Amino acid sequence: NGNAGLHGVTAEFRFTGSAGQSFGAFLTGGIRMLLEGEANDYVGKGMGGGEIVVRPPRASQFATHENVIIGNAVLYGATSGRLFAAGRAGERFCVRNSGATAVVEGTGDHACEYMTGGVAVILGETGRNFGAGMTNGVAYVFDPAGRFVHRYNSQLIGIERIIEPEDSQFLRQLIFMHSEKTGSSRARQILDKWSESLLDFWKVEPRSKPQAPARRTRPHSTAEAARV
Repeated sequence: NGNAGLHGVTAEFRFTGSAGQSFGAFLTGGIRMLLEGEANDYVGKGMGGGEIVVRPPRASQFATHENVIIGNAVLYGATSGRLFAAGRAGERFCVRNSGATAVVEGTGDHACEYMTGGVAVILGETGRNFGAGMTNGVAYVFDPAGRFVHRYNSQLIGIERIIEPEDSQFLRQLIFMHSEKTGSSRARQILDKWSESLLDFWKVEPRSKPQAPARRTRPHSTAEAARV
């Protein structure tokens, strides 16, 4: 089916242990890759569809948002697809992402660098220089400690609290999907106190953002979300 991949989820592959470089690179629509363990750099590099889920072993006891589970330059050059990772990512998360949707629980420096589209949800702390060169797309950052105001690239991007019901509903749906797919206790804690948690989120967008059609990465309905 060309670059569009397959319709729905046609094939699912499950892995355990430690994955090397470029896990799920150039993935296409119709394929889900689920890793119970950890992965190195370039997860989802050039991803053009499909879904990647990375979660720790079920018996693990550590706090996912305090530990790295995927490496650097995750989703480098991705154009579509979704990533859910129950843990922190390394540096340059979503660099040059132009259309993928991702939920992780923390990042290193330079996250969303040169991002031109897509959605990034960060359920934990970020490093410095967030959003350098970001020209489009949107990010949501959970910041209960109030540190993010000193870590984003204020010359290029702006931050604001989440006010619009549409943003709140969209964000909550993505976090719910993250919880369902990864079993993340971090996501469940946020959802259990949603009214309070929402006050600690920042919405991040470029200061000069081109006009674009409605966000294509948004599930049209709960039923559609369940199918994928």
